[in-house]
Amino acid sequence: MAKKNVLIGFLTGIIANIAGLFLYVFLFTDYEFEYALQISYQDGFIGKLIALGAILNFLPFFIFIKKKEDYKARGVLIATILSAISILILKLI
Repeated sequence: MAKKNVLIGFLTGIIANIAGLFLYVFLFTDYEFEYALQISYQDGFIGKLIALGAILNFLPFFIFIKKKEDYKARGVLIATILSAISILILKLI
């Protein structure tokens, strides 16, 4: 049961991160989503874009904490840490 809840939280965190990324691109750029990702990768600020998308992870994390669903909150935290690691890898490439 705990593993299932961590997986649900992880998937929620990944979806929230992608939604935050999409929301940022939609609100603050005039580009298509895929083109904005290509430009950000070429110009070297894809990590910043991913970090801005990860801000949306606060919402499900605190909702899960408030509802005392600690394993789901742990999954969101794992997704956020995975985002940070991917940003680090992209910086090193």
